[in-house]
Amino acid sequence: MTEIRNNWTREEIKEIFDSPIMELMYKAATVHREFHDPQEVQVCTLLSVKTGGCPEDCAYCPQAARYHTDVKVHKLLDVEEVINKATDAKAAGSTRFCMGAAWREVRDNRDFDKVLDMVKGVNNMGMEVCCTLGMLSEEQAKKLKDAGLYAYNHNLDTSEDHYNEIITTRNYDDRLDTLDNVRKADISVCSGGIIGLGENLDDRVGMLHTLATLPSHPESVPVNALVPVEGTPLEKQERVSVWEMVRMIATARIIMPKSMVRLSAGRVRMNTEEQALCFMAGANSIFAGDKLLTTPNPEEDMDKKLFQTLDLKPRKAFKDQEVGV
Repeated sequence: MTEIRNNWTREEIKEIFDSPIMELMYKAATVHREFHDPQEVQVCTLLSVKTGGCPEDCAYCPQAARYHTDVKVHKLLDVEEVINKATDAKAAGSTRFCMGAAWREVRDNRDFDKVLDMVKGVNNMGMEVCCTLGMLSEEQAKKLKDAGLYAYNHNLDTSEDHYNEIITTRNYDDRLDTLDNVRKADISVCSGGIIGLGENLDDRVGMLHTLATLPSHPESVPVNALVPVEGTPLEKQERVSVWEMVRMIATARIIMPKSMVRLSAGRVRMNTEEQALCFMAGANSIFAGDKLLTTPNPEEDMDKKLFQTLDLKPRKAFKDQEVGV
């Protein structure tokens, strides 16, 4: 029986990360089968409920107000429109609905009240409802929990050592404090990062080490490949290879066995065979829908064909997930 550990050393994780790729995939697939049904993949939908105009300077993000991109600023959507989108997502097979707002932090105002109403509405549909709204306090997290929020996404993005090269408008501890507030409110934690930001391999190990040594592993760990957007400081970054994604996914699966490992941004550039390698390495969650906030994602019909080809089935909402494990 694989032990669930929160005391991993960087050296131990680096040894796993540096394993020969075929051996790494085999070990990850073995651990995956111990804790998960390998044919099940959770289908999630991510909707931007407030787009653009963010005051942060995240070097990868087209929603930062200071960058000149094609993203148009849109105010917070109406509650009814969001519920309709969630209804469509559920009908298409999604069991988790995530709402993202381009905010630096949550503020106690009418917009937050509207988000609480969105959470209540989606929760009443029997879907796992998730939000990513920036930094939030423990009290705000409790309000979201009371409204029915199941999960909160707040990615680390990269390692602490590389962080200041990507973001200067907040620090690493701000991200960790938000994750702590989410956990205190008994909300499921969704936290991962992005590769392809100009980091080195030790930075990738460092980010995984931070996640795997939290008091409780995140219930969901998104692994994103940078999608370079014209107008952002990282617009010239080269595409991350599938083998880099496989190495991150497999290592995450081995050191955080119970977590859902989500194959997230960058999937639109992958063919069926490349995505299959990621699922073999331990990924068991994807985002469906034609957009991830503002970047492209595979079309719904493509994902249906993918599931048919690989004999995958959507995971039911709330299955075998306990907050705080």
